[in-house]
Amino acid sequence: MSFDITSAYTDYTYNINVYVPEVDMPEGGFSVVYVLDGSSYFQFVKEIVRLQSINAAKTEVFPSIIVGVGHGEDMRMRRFYDFTAPAESYVYPEKYRGAFDGQHGGAENFSRFLEEELKPIIQADYPVNTNKQVLFGHSLGGYFALWQLFNASASYHKYIAISPSIWWNNHELFQYADTFLDAYSELNATLFVGVGGLEEFMVDDAQKMAQQLGKAMGTTFYVAPDENHGSVVPTIMSRAFRFVNN
Repeated sequence: MSFDITSAYTDYTYNINVYVPEVDMPEGGFSVVYVLDGSSYFQFVKEIVRLQSINAAKTEVFPSIIVGVGHGEDMRMRRFYDFTAPAESYVYPEKYRGAFDGQHGGAENFSRFLEEELKPIIQADYPVNTNKQVLFGHSLGGYFALWQLFNASASYHKYIAISPSIWWNNHELFQYADTFLDAYSELNATLFVGVGGLEEFMVDDAQKMAQQLGKAMGTTFYVAPDENHGSVVPTIMSRAFRFVNN
């Protein structure tokens, strides 16, 4: 199923795709995975879950509802707004300087869209287990997944951050992590952080973040050998979705 929803918080129209497994519903409902950059990843995630859950005893990937949250034709620029945190000032890497014109810092409103507008629709229309909700993001989407964890950890029970853009705004996510760990000594939520072995400094960033957060929550860190920023997602998905069900 596919539908559009215009958010009152972001003043933007998102395309939502929903996959519901054609199997008997488990007790309490299906786990639900919210996939950021749904225009790119929804179909891929759907097929991984559909195919591998046929033999769940071996794959450890079980039937789940998949919700893809997609942008329109302006996806490339808009995601810099929706997925990044507000800040008093921004420090850009050289290659990005002058490229944004202030089109960033909308994470708070995007989070409200997910929590207050999209999730109620999904929970009303589909057999969702609200105690088994997962947030998946890659790159800037991975940044947002971590930001959401730091600001509203109870929103999801599992977080998947693939090649998260921890570099954004002078590595501000490490400051968020420090504040977060000061407030929580132990969490029920768990985190999967994955990165491609060829992603250079992003490997060190991801590993440092996983180690830091491992002090307070269950954290899995995985480096996919010989993969880069563009190739890492297909390589790492099966491992990430086994994490969803473990």
